[in-house]
Amino acid sequence: MGQTGTGKTYTMEGERSIDDCSWEEDPSAGIIPRTMHQLLEKLNSQTDCEFSVRVSFLEIYNEELFDLLSMSMDNQKMRLFEDATRKGSVVIQGLEELVVHDKDDVYNILERGRAKRQTAATLMNAQSSRSHSVFSVTIHIKENSVSGEELLKIGKLNLVDLAGSENVGRSGAVDKRLREAGTINQSLLTLGRVITSLVERAPHIPYRESKLTRLLQDSLGGRTKTSIIATISPALCNLEETLSTLDYAHRAKNILNRPEVNQKLTKRTLIKEYTEEIEKLKKDLMAAREKNGIYIAEENYQAMQQEIKSQQEQNAEREAKISALQEEIRKISELFTDTQQELDERCMELDEKETELRKTNFTLQETKHSLRTTVVERDQNQYLVDEHRKNENNLHTQASTLLCTVEDSISDVDGLHLKLDRKHHVESHNVNARDSFGEDCKQVIKTVKQNLNQFQGENFVFFDAMKKTLGSLVSKKSEESLKLQDQMQSFKNSMVAQMQEISSREQEKDDFCDKWHSDVSSMVQGNKDNVCSVLSTLKNQEFLPKMRALENSVHSMAAFQEQFVVFFTDKMSQFSSMVKIFVEGQESMLESLDEMIERHSQEQAQAFGEIARKTDSLLSNQKNLMKVFIPLQLKLYLSI
Repeated sequence: MGQTGTGKTYTMEGERSIDDCSWEEDPSAGIIPRTMHQLLEKLNSQTDCEFSVRVSFLEIYNEELFDLLSMSMDNQKMRLFEDATRKGSVVIQGLEELVVHDKDDVYNILERGRAKRQTAATLMNAQSSRSHSVFSVTIHIKENSVSGEELLKIGKLNLVDLAGSENVGRSGAVDKRLREAGTINQSLLTLGRVITSLVERAPHIPYRESKLTRLLQDSLGGRTKTSIIATISPALCNLEETLSTLDYAHRAKNILNRPEVNQKLTKRTLIKEYTEEIEKLKKDLMAAREKNGIYIAEENYQAMQQEIKSQQEQNAEREAKISALQEEIRKISELFTDTQQELDERCMELDEKETELRKTNFTLQETKHSLRTTVVERDQNQYLVDEHRKNENNLHTQASTLLCTVEDSISDVDGLHLKLDRKHHVESHNVNARDSFGEDCKQVIKTVKQNLNQFQGENFVFFDAMKKTLGSLVSKKSEESLKLQDQMQSFKNSMVAQMQEISSREQEKDDFCDKWHSDVSSMVQGNKDNVCSVLSTLKNQEFLPKMRALENSVHSMAAFQEQFVVFFTDKMSQFSSMVKIFVEGQESMLESLDEMIERHSQEQAQAFGEIARKTDSLLSNQKNLMKVFIPLQLKLYLSI
């Protein structure tokens, strides 16, 4: 198969070579000569059997059959009949078969057929075949069995040369050539439909739509072996036809044939078949002679027989089609039932899957929620682990710092113990000094009181004497008295200032009493020195000089007392009362000084006791700190 001009006829027939060479070595030999050469060689090599090789050469032109080996020159049309003995086979009425013995006979037959075959020139091929040709080879082989019985085996080989499909626009076919091209393409199209139906396993195969497909019915999907040679053109302009030819051949390759081995018929069976056929023909002949039955013209009879056979074939095809349709309906019903059942099962499975999907979605949501919770917990745990690690590092650092601090604290506590020992010693010394200072102050104050009492008595005596002696000196010494009053006033102011200074120093002492022991001890010693210095200053710089000045004034005034006794009697009484008041004020001031010193001593004792308690509390706190931090440090070291 293939488009016109691609070498189909040359491939099948070839050319006859002048040289006397074998067909195997002749490159111009076609498929038909090579096939005949191989068949004859095989048959000639068998010496124990008889054989005969008959060939026929048939042409299909415009859907009509013509015998290319007929001796008549009028190209009589031939008729096609179904073979009743073999289903799917056909019989051609009046087809001439020739016996061949060698290659010369084959070439002569090919030349005779080529000469009568329809060819014409087109734009694509100068000798384009306008018809299909079928070269049929029939072989009869007679063999003897072991029992001596004769056996007959019949084989048949069809070698088909198809006309080429052509594009009318490119081949330039018109009028008669156009009708020929249409017929050729129609038969090839039918062949393609048959091939497609066979490949798709359709229930109906359109063999009867073309004479070509009816002849090749047994070769296409039947009980024979079939080979196809596709010829193509290498030209780019023929690409579309080339692709179509290749697709044609590819689809034909998928046809499934069921070849059968030829049966060997015995002579008796063959004679029986021939006898039955002769009897049937005799009955028909007798009925025709005696006119017992229906007698019609031969042409009408043949037409009727042809119509009957055609109807029988159509009925057989319809029955086959009905059976195929019923089988297909049964299969479709079964398929529908199975599909319906499968659909119900799938619906149930779908419901189950939907329920499972909902459960799975719910489980998925719970899993996602659990996953988010787990992720949050993981992050929290990771954060806690990181924070714990940081805290451990910080605690380790703090523990190391605390260890250093504890070591420093231990050394500080040791130093503090030593300092406390020194403090206790100093405190005991200060207490003794305070007690002795208090006793000394009391003794001094007592002595001052005695001196003041004595001074008061002496002043009374002196004043009594002075009343007698100073009367005459009142006017003279009035200025000195005023001066003395000023001095006494300054003395009083000085005494008040000294007392205020003592009070301020006592206040400063109270403010610094909470300081450390060394400061307290130095402050107490400084206060002691200050008090002693103040009293010494009061005694040496203020009191004694004033007393001496007063004594000198009194002696000086005694010389003139008598002159001023009368004049100053009243004044001296007033002065005596003033001195008495001054003395009483000095006594009250001394008593308040005594009480102040006593109170200061008590406050100092309380301050020292408070300092001692604070020191003891500090020591206890240091001991508790040591008890807490030393095990903590050991625990941290053990954990690390």
